[in-house]
Amino acid sequence: MTEGRMTWNGHETWYRVVGELDATPTPVVICHGGPGAAHDYTEPIADLNRFGRGCVLYDQLGCGLSDHLPDAPSEFWSPQLFKDELVELTRHLGIAERYAVVGQSWGGMLAMEHALDHPAGLRAIVVADSPASIPLWVEEANRLRKDLPQDVQEALTRHEADGTTDSPEYETAVRVFYDRHLCRIPWPDCVERSVAQMDEDPTVYHTMNGPSEFHCIGSLKTWDITDRLPEIDTPTLLVSGRYDEATPHIVEQINTRIPGSQWALFEESSHMPHVEEPGAFLERVEEFLRTVD
Repeated sequence: MTEGRMTWNGHETWYRVVGELDATPTPVVICHGGPGAAHDYTEPIADLNRFGRGCVLYDQLGCGLSDHLPDAPSEFWSPQLFKDELVELTRHLGIAERYAVVGQSWGGMLAMEHALDHPAGLRAIVVADSPASIPLWVEEANRLRKDLPQDVQEALTRHEADGTTDSPEYETAVRVFYDRHLCRIPWPDCVERSVAQMDEDPTVYHTMNGPSEFHCIGSLKTWDITDRLPEIDTPTLLVSGRYDEATPHIVEQINTRIPGSQWALFEESSHMPHVEEPGAFLERVEEFLRTVD
């Protein structure tokens, strides 16, 4: 493994390369979610290196080991910022002519946005546990929320109405939802680290999303590329879990619109099949990536 920092537009983005990027298999850039969650919880995806495939983990700007900008104006944090960062990273690492993107949650949204620009070197995208519409995402999250215990629902509603979503009671109630629809197994260290760093600096998450997965009041609240999905001509694999907050209904809307897309639904997973069913996840993703090598 090698680590480095990329300077672009006056900022620094941290990255880690696992394996060799000039090996025969198409190298993979792994885009984490959040927005703002940092790379830690996506480390298991870099185990694609076991197949000889070079992998790039990185912390998007405002996250983890990259520059933090808590005083940046809210309009600074936009999908375009992170699209530009991804393009610069492929150039910096010398893989812009041949690479694939594996994006998880927000990272999958970023992957689809990236594919809509039709970069010449993009060979494939894996869109894991992602929506193409935040309004639909919120609609489905609130449908799942109605199945939570009544006292949990009441706590969530009360604190959202009072503007006290930073209270421990709200965080405890949100965790009930997360244990059902984010990660259904005891959270491993990589997940805990991502959550801890986002709690330490929630600037990106709070600005673009909001205080929780189902209370999206940030700049992404109207984001919707559903109607543009037929424009994606990059080979696409969709991944999701049976209990995912990116529900089967959400993923179906993408699968029916991206020409030729494939969809792997993991029956024992929620929002993190790469953590909950890692072996099966890696095998399925590698099987797909081999078709573009």
